Amino acid sequence: MSDQTLIEKIQSLPPERVEEVEDFVDFLKTRDQDRALVHAAARLSEGAFREVWDNPDDAEYDRL
Repeated sequence: MSDQTLIEKIQSLPPERVEEVEDFVDFLKTRDQDRALVHAAARLSEGAFREVWDNPDDAEYDRL
């Protein structure tokens, strides 16, 4: 679907439906930002967790 087709479909909706579409788009953007934040936090914490998890005691559990 082209951008223009989507715009035309949205423009054909009654105003209250356009508001719903806008709310949904905002929801999608927020959800994507939240996911990006979670992934960034996980990447940042990998080093700290590696120090905790990579030790001889935990190596025993890795072998199970």
